[in-house]
Amino acid sequence: MATKDREKKEKQILDGAIKLFSTKGYTATKMEDVAKHAKISKGLTYFYFKNKEDLYMAVTKKAFDELRAVFREVFKFKGRTGMEMVTDLTNRYLEFVLENRMLNEAILNFMNLVQLYNNEESRNSIHPLILESEHFKKLLEIHHDCGKLGVQMVSLGIKDGSIRPELQAEITFYTIWSMLIGFERLSGPVGFEGKELKLHLENWKPGFIKLMQEMLRGTIQASKPKAIQASLF
Repeated sequence: MATKDREKKEKQILDGAIKLFSTKGYTATKMEDVAKHAKISKGLTYFYFKNKEDLYMAVTKKAFDELRAVFREVFKFKGRTGMEMVTDLTNRYLEFVLENRMLNEAILNFMNLVQLYNNEESRNSIHPLILESEHFKKLLEIHHDCGKLGVQMVSLGIKDGSIRPELQAEITFYTIWSMLIGFERLSGPVGFEGKELKLHLENWKPGFIKLMQEMLRGTIQASKPKAIQASLF
């Protein structure tokens, strides 16, 4: 019962934090704001999460858990080709990002932190309370879980012939993931009304997926322009 009560209160705090981080932003949100929103005392909030940095890392851990659930959901349905899985994952990933913008930002922020963490000199620029967070340490252990599932999907496609055999699974999947991140980052500029850009979100997404599939199948071929015979006179 005590465990369930703890989990319930932690969920209340995390849900409150996600709501406030989404509306007010991380910097403007205070721990007392989260406590008030969760209807829990400030002291009890600090009992579960040591400080705001620790709370943000807990939110980031929740974000990775939810994204990992998306990957697992795609991978668990057998009887499909690797290409079908990758295509399904593409659609679900973009849906996740659209529906969970704050969680996606937390994931991308953590990726930036890992880049800093990998270098001894730049590691010093990370807030010490983040480095002390148990949630941050847990994230370092699990953040490759999504990638591992994605690599398995590509490997399956190479094995079943739906993806071209000369591709290297790890390079291929992380390239796809970087493309998906880029798609999300550019969806704002593309979606912004303008006369110069002859591209709209409703036709960019299917075009993006089609191009990705053709790249993976190896069906993209360069075509030479047809020679035009004309007389100067």
